[in-house]
Amino acid sequence: MSKAVRFSRYGGTEVLEVVDVDDRPPAAGEVRVRVVTAGINPGEAPIREGANSAHPATFPSGQGSDFAGVIAEVGDRVDSLKVGDEVIGFSDWRNAQAESVTISADHVIPKPHGVDWNAAGALFVAGTTARATIDAVRVRRGDTVVVAGGAGGVGVLATQLAVLAGAAVVATASAPNHAFLTSIGAIPVEYGKGLVDRIRKIVPDGVDAFIDAHGAGNVELGVALGVDRDRINTIIDFAARKKYGVKADGMSTVEPREALITLAHLLANGELQLPVYATYPLERVRAAYEQLSKGHGLGKIVLEVTPAP
Repeated sequence: MSKAVRFSRYGGTEVLEVVDVDDRPPAAGEVRVRVVTAGINPGEAPIREGANSAHPATFPSGQGSDFAGVIAEVGDRVDSLKVGDEVIGFSDWRNAQAESVTISADHVIPKPHGVDWNAAGALFVAGTTARATIDAVRVRRGDTVVVAGGAGGVGVLATQLAVLAGAAVVATASAPNHAFLTSIGAIPVEYGKGLVDRIRKIVPDGVDAFIDAHGAGNVELGVALGVDRDRINTIIDFAARKKYGVKADGMSTVEPREALITLAHLLANGELQLPVYATYPLERVRAAYEQLSKGHGLGKIVLEVTPAP
């Protein structure tokens, strides 16, 4: 048996428990992974609270899509992986926040040597969503792109991917995160009153594309800046999507394994950074989500589940 996060009714963080569960041995085509780190994401809270009608929970429910760990068992017809291999994984079954995950072998990729465990365990959801936003607004060399929420988990990766694509990037963020955004090639700008004018002063020739990774009226900001609505993408403000006719492409629009391999290699090569601003043991999962709900952190929060090899 091993420990896993579970909840048996809808509610806030108080419904989360860490309980003992049976480890499921891998069937043909599957592997069992000892989880070293697991990411947490804002989109998990509405599911737990019962506010996401498109993705209802089936009780008892687990949580989490992102994880990284070490292969503990290999099922039949798995030739590309062996016990002891270090991997980055993704789950479609809300079970990543656990000491052990049994999953299809095609849902893990080798963890490149240069990728640290915390970044590896938090990469999948934020990384594939960031990739989707870049694709949605068709970022090209020479573009000027605004990333709203440029210091969050998705925003910090979208900012870097846009820079790598050859765009000039203006990233909105709170002042404590400006130094990091500058270090990755972006032009940071403070939130708040007068933001449209501040951005226009920075990029007087206009904005070509706009990525909203924050919500809170940012789609309206893109519209006010005169961006073609076909090149505005939000991952959070679905009411604004309907009102303004902008895009709302997310991680489901990219091929997950291919995107994860590319992102992991960019991390390993030092072309991409995924900052982690807080870590918690699995037993403190409630505290991790409470910290996440406060916002304003640079990058991601990670659960450190079992010791790294």
